[in-house]
Amino acid sequence: MKKIILIFALIAVAFAQAQEIKWMTFDEATALQKKNPKPIFMDVYTDWCGPCKMLDKNTFQTKEFADYINANYYAVKFNGEGNTTVNYKGKKYTNPGYDANRKGRNSMHEFTSFLKVEGYPSMYVMDKKGEIAKVIVGYYQADQLLAELKEIK
Repeated sequence: MKKIILIFALIAVAFAQAQEIKWMTFDEATALQKKNPKPIFMDVYTDWCGPCKMLDKNTFQTKEFADYINANYYAVKFNGEGNTTVNYKGKKYTNPGYDANRKGRNSMHEFTSFLKVEGYPSMYVMDKKGEIAKVIVGYYQADQLLAELKEIK
């Protein structure tokens, strides 16, 4: 019986420490920004990027980081080689070379080119008007990334 209680206690602790960021598309975030101005935190990643996966698992899942992002930003997850359409400042960005059957790397999205992404993962902070305020490139632990974000304010 004690072992069962211990197992449930450990599971409860694990769930309490993991937190979900409320991710959305870029177009959803900019639409919300028009109604309720708030900065945007955008994670630009690719499916094949190891450090991107580590950022998802080790940084974005921490309670403190997720709580901070959810409270202060519209959070956007953007695949730099994906097939979504992005509307930004009156221009439509797509990925005309996208191939859903391709394994591994795909062609670069036009919005990725516009942002001048230098590497993955790249995180973009946009102010309440949708202007790029800061670019953070590479893997960061939660406390390191929080420090970078808190410097902006």
